[in-house]
Amino acid sequence: MTDKFMDSPWFLRFTALALAIVLFFSVKAEDDKTNKNAVGDMQDIINDVPVEVYYDNENLVVTGVPETVNMTIDGPANLVKTTKLLKDFTLKVDLRSLPNGRHKVKILTENVSEKLDVRLDPATVDVVIEEKITQSFKVDAELNERLLADDFYVANMEVEPSSVQVTGAKSVIESISFVKVSATGDPGINKSFEQKARVRVLDRELNKLNVTIEPADVVVKVDVEENNKEVPIVLRQRGTPADNITIDALKTETRTVRLYGPKSILDSIKEIRVDVDVSKVEESGSMELTLKKPKGVSSLSESKITVNVEASVKPEEETTDVSIQPEEEDVTREFKGIPIIVNKLDEKFTSTFIKPESGVVDLTVTAKEEVLNELDITDFIITVDASETASEGQHVYPLNVQAPNQVAWELSTEEVTVEIKLA
Repeated sequence: MTDKFMDSPWFLRFTALALAIVLFFSVKAEDDKTNKNAVGDMQDIINDVPVEVYYDNENLVVTGVPETVNMTIDGPANLVKTTKLLKDFTLKVDLRSLPNGRHKVKILTENVSEKLDVRLDPATVDVVIEEKITQSFKVDAELNERLLADDFYVANMEVEPSSVQVTGAKSVIESISFVKVSATGDPGINKSFEQKARVRVLDRELNKLNVTIEPADVVVKVDVEENNKEVPIVLRQRGTPADNITIDALKTETRTVRLYGPKSILDSIKEIRVDVDVSKVEESGSMELTLKKPKGVSSLSESKITVNVEASVKPEEETTDVSIQPEEEDVTREFKGIPIIVNKLDEKFTSTFIKPESGVVDLTVTAKEEVLNELDITDFIITVDASETASEGQHVYPLNVQAPNQVAWELSTEEVTVEIKLA
């Protein structure tokens, strides 16, 4: 009986109708849920929305306003989706009516539908409005000297242009402690160079400041030189002139020479001594001498110098006695404590002997005995020529000797050190 009922057409029809009704209400419930969400239950976040700031940017500077904020919108789904897609709204901070100083202000929305609930993060900001000023600053150049090759140093650095215009808030400009530009390069720098570099503006703690720099880039010129030192040239008389020749003075216009090389070597060199052989001098004149390069020095600024020799020539006496006389042997005598005279020193200076401290020297004289017997200490004049001394400090001078003819002499020292001071 049951099987017959289930097999009847009417049972199948009622079953199909019931299933259709259940399916209809299930689909309607899902559509109602979808439609409900589409009408007003959607929320979304728009990240990094730009914030526009309105103020007198020609005369004022504003700090504290973030460049972007996050924006949460809640409302009808179609409005939420359209607003996020088009982004045809504006977020702004209007400061045009506010005086200088600190203010807490709201970020305002513009062109956002009233049907949307809008929340900003942050919604308010603390701003500072300050006077904008422009000031000129000298740019200081710097270079890490560890980049230099051994025995080289920075002789000079120049910046072109030498100063820049810095514009910013008055309080920021007043906090500027350094305006710098850094030159750089590969390790082992051994020649001068120039390069373009960015100017940096820093406060006392070396924090970079938010300012406008004009020009932002400058040219740095770096002069790199090998370690060098200028020392005096000291002339030393060597050899014995002919009997009728007296050497009055040895001079050179090249008073100093510059040495190049390692600093440790240069520090140990106080002067360059040049030996002048006077044994072949026949009259006053000049001679060219080669400067000997000290050990360890890489080069000299001068390879040769010209030495002017001032000499007096005594006419040879005619011999009337043709008889041959036995030649008298030379004898030697030492004259001690001959004072040194400082000649031609400018009146604005005074001099004090450092070496020898006593200001006297000894002179060993060789001549015929009858000549020596007639000599005393006053027959010898020992001087230094200070005519070209132009500054204070310790100076080394060669000694000049004026002695009678027919004598040969040798000094206990060839040069002296004199302290020059203003009178």
